[in-house]
Amino acid sequence: MSNDLVVILTALNLEYEAVHRKLADPQVTVHKSGTRFEVGTVPGTSCRVALGLTSKGNHSAAVLAERAIEHFSPAAVLFVGVAGRMRSSIALGDVVMATFVYAYHGATSEDDGLKARPRVWEAPHPIIQLGQHLARMTDRAGHAPENGKVPQVHFGPIAAGEVLQNSRNSAEAVWLRQHYNDAFAIDMEAAGVSQAGHLSGLPVGVIRGISDRADGTKNGAEDRERQPRAAANAAAFAVRLAAELIKEAELAEKAEEEEPTVMAQKDRTGRGSGSVVNTAFSSTVGIMAGEVTGSTVHVSGAAPKASTPTELVAELDRFREHLTRHHADGTLDTDIYHEAQTELSIARRAAEKCTTNAPAPLKKAAMALKKLRGLLIDHPELAAGLASLIAAAGDPA
Repeated sequence: MSNDLVVILTALNLEYEAVHRKLADPQVTVHKSGTRFEVGTVPGTSCRVALGLTSKGNHSAAVLAERAIEHFSPAAVLFVGVAGRMRSSIALGDVVMATFVYAYHGATSEDDGLKARPRVWEAPHPIIQLGQHLARMTDRAGHAPENGKVPQVHFGPIAAGEVLQNSRNSAEAVWLRQHYNDAFAIDMEAAGVSQAGHLSGLPVGVIRGISDRADGTKNGAEDRERQPRAAANAAAFAVRLAAELIKEAELAEKAEEEEPTVMAQKDRTGRGSGSVVNTAFSSTVGIMAGEVTGSTVHVSGAAPKASTPTELVAELDRFREHLTRHHADGTLDTDIYHEAQTELSIARRAAEKCTTNAPAPLKKAAMALKKLRGLLIDHPELAAGLASLIAAAGDPA
């Protein structure tokens, strides 16, 4: 995972330009399949943003989001742009950040009508908490006020479908009011991006500026005025959120590196990961140490050694077996287990691709292993065994 980069995706060119104006020195990078991104920096921060255009619709948004995730291994993905409002209390130009996303076209057709079968993706708790904190800390979401009123940031559900909604009386509008009356806004891409983030184990934030009422009053003349303003407000909030996400990730990584660690701790399940854990209160444990540096104890022969990519692959396979045993005996919950397996697979694929002339894949392996270590922070008997694997991937941290 890249701890200094956030992917921001937009569906419309005017949304793309609103974010682009917030970036310094954007440079084009091209995915192997031809998709173009621009990578720039948020001025005054260390945050890099990879900006991409998905075009309209959940399907294309999902494909392009997955492609961006595979190419950049970002810290997070933000989907940014305009949407129609579903509540009259939300002003045009305000910003909505999704607490969860409905794919509202899921249904079953029966003799007595359509029965809703939506898919729902809940936004990650940390990213919503950070968004709410930023909203509290500022009295504006973006640039120009709407009719003298400062834009506000709202947090609630967003409904994502496959049609442009612009009616209060159509069958679709009635369906939405009947089954999704808690939605704050409606768009055509949020479900696709949310699904891609879910499958990749990455946090996704959906941020939409409200450009119309989705009630039949939408028209081209007003769109030309309101869409740029709503897009600018959403872009302003999203870029600030991206910068704060990277700032917090850097602080967490620094704290992790500075925290004294005992590199060798005994696996409490008795299988032995080459480590010792003292569970006695106010007692002392004696061990035979190969090296002591500050408060870090390195036990001779405790950590697996991998000096080549081939050996690293073998050690990753052994670590996978160790993960599976912990999951089987109930010491590792299912969600963390599946996320850990995903990061381990990324690291293994990168190690397999690596040659002496291709250091980039090995760097990707190191980033995935560091994310894996973060996932296992509450399981020190597992996390301790990753230090040597990260070092073998070329990162001594």
